[in-house]
Amino acid sequence: MAPKSDSAEGIVLNFVNEQNRPLNAQNVADALQKFNLKKAAIQKALDNLAEGAKISFKEYGKQKIYLARQDQFEIPNTEELNQMKEQNVSIQQQLEEQKKATSEVESEIKSLQSNLTMEQICEREVNLRTEVQEMENKLTKLRGGVTLVRPEERKAVEDMLSEKISQWRKRKRIFKDLWDTLTENSPKDPKEFKEELGIEYDEDVGVSLQSFSDLLQPAKKRPRGQ
Repeated sequence: MAPKSDSAEGIVLNFVNEQNRPLNAQNVADALQKFNLKKAAIQKALDNLAEGAKISFKEYGKQKIYLARQDQFEIPNTEELNQMKEQNVSIQQQLEEQKKATSEVESEIKSLQSNLTMEQICEREVNLRTEVQEMENKLTKLRGGVTLVRPEERKAVEDMLSEKISQWRKRKRIFKDLWDTLTENSPKDPKEFKEELGIEYDEDVGVSLQSFSDLLQPAKKRPRGQ
């Protein structure tokens, strides 16, 4: 007589048959925690089911391994197996299509979530209007000949630029002396040697020391306080 489905033996039997793979008592106890069955009760249920030939079991040392009885399952023939394989391929394709559709929906949701609310749009508009007004005020001052940069700030920037240009010129000269010494007696063509080493001159990257030096000339000639 089959155990009741809501009894410990019924729950354990149903689980073992569903899994249809080798299990020990701990495997079953871990999987059936939601039924509030203790391991001792599960071990007893497994032993009773095995004794009643409801499930199969084998002993390996001190451990018992339980398995659903295989004679209760219908074994598919070759044709049925092929049909199952075809169905599996079809299901996998449907799964991939569903995943793709789900991904598209999730992307659309993220896109919608990233859109601004009406309140945020109004707040953004106020901030932009304020920024525009500030820029228009600066533009008005510039058109009126008002200097927006204080003399001390301008001098600090000019001094920093002058120092950087001096360092640039110094390092450029040091490199030239070293390069001339290195290539003077070298059998390699200097241009090919430069490319081989990955060296780039100022003009190779579109910069000119002279053009930066020229920026300082007007500054040096400009009267103080202007």
